[in-house]
Parts: sequence; C-alpha cells; structure tokens
Amino acid sequence: METVSIHLYGKLRRFVTDSEGGHGNVLKIEPQPGETLEQLLARVEIPLDEIYNIFFNAKLLATRSAMAHWIRYQQVHENPLEWKLNIPVKPGDRVGLFGRDMAALVI
Repeated sequence: METVSIHLYGKLRRFVTDSEGGHGNVLKIEPQPGETLEQLLARVEIPLDEIYNIFFNAKLLATRSAMAHWIRYQQVHENPLEWKLNIPVKPGDRVGLFGRDMAALVI
C-alpha cells in the first residue's frame, strides 16, 4: 500500500490510532485519486483550527505565525499565512502537523 505519512506533534498526536495504520506520532493514509491535502485532512477528521503549522515535504505550507517570513523556512507558497491547502497529495508525500501547543517549538 502506497501512503502519505502524516507526522503529528503535540496534542494532535491523539488522532493517531493503530487501527488506522498509525504508529507513535505517524499516521499513514492511502490517498485517493486527485485528493488534495485539505480533503485528506478532512477525511481523517483533523480540524484545521487545531493546527498551527503545516510542513509539506520538508517545506512550510501554512502557518498562523507572522514570523514565518523572518524565519526563512523554504516555503511551498509565497505567503504561508493564506492556508492554501488545495495541493494534490500522492504516495510518498510527508506532512508535518504542529498543534497550537507546539507553535513555539517550530519558531
């Protein structure tokens, strides 16, 4: 089975269960054809309002921190404050989700 790995940090770890193919803080999900990250997160029922930072394949995709431009992470989009999650996911993609309780650790 080809999967997308979703790494969950902080209180978001509660969304990982062994019955869903998860282990520790990693949830492995088989993407559906044409599925976007936004759709995938909705399917696994991870609420966007609980997420502070999203990394997609080691690049910052979305954040709630205005410090993002100062930190100079490699970014998927020019403005990660816009929360554009309509990017397609494919097997092998890696997503890092940091909850609001982990915001300071990412900065």
